[in-house]
Amino acid sequence: MDSKVSIKKVTILAIMIALDFVLSPIFRIEGMAPMSSVLNVTAAVLMGPWYALVMAIVCACLRMLLLGIPPLAFTGAVFGAFLAGLLYLIYRKNWMAVIGEIIGTGVLGSLASYPVMVWYTGSSNQLFWFVFTPKFFGGAISGSVIAYVILLRLSKTRQFKDIQKLFFN
Repeated sequence: MDSKVSIKKVTILAIMIALDFVLSPIFRIEGMAPMSSVLNVTAAVLMGPWYALVMAIVCACLRMLLLGIPPLAFTGAVFGAFLAGLLYLIYRKNWMAVIGEIIGTGVLGSLASYPVMVWYTGSSNQLFWFVFTPKFFGGAISGSVIAYVILLRLSKTRQFKDIQKLFFN
């Protein structure tokens, strides 16, 4: 692989990580991170499943280390980012990335959060089931819809298409 292409890919990944890390806490509703879903879907369409997954993992680690966010930062992002990227890679439709984010974060991420929070808090409170799923699902739906609207415009720009070519060709 050409070293210039590698540098461009890492640079774009770093920019996406920075955007996710900075914007998610600003546009946050308690227990919901719709901006994280916006960036997961955008990264999935822009960079594909593996880079979107790396972005989600790095952001989750940064949030836990620097912002004191519990491990929900991890379970709430990685499934959606990867599934959004995978469905986009298979179907090449923005709305499939939206579906991947909603299923990945809203369903899989919320279900994975229960055992993680039981381990993290030491409490097997059954209330965790009722807390995570509606919040994760709501954040994933709202963020994914916003991402879809943004991607309607972005996908038509030459710059966006050029960046996609780096990752998908």
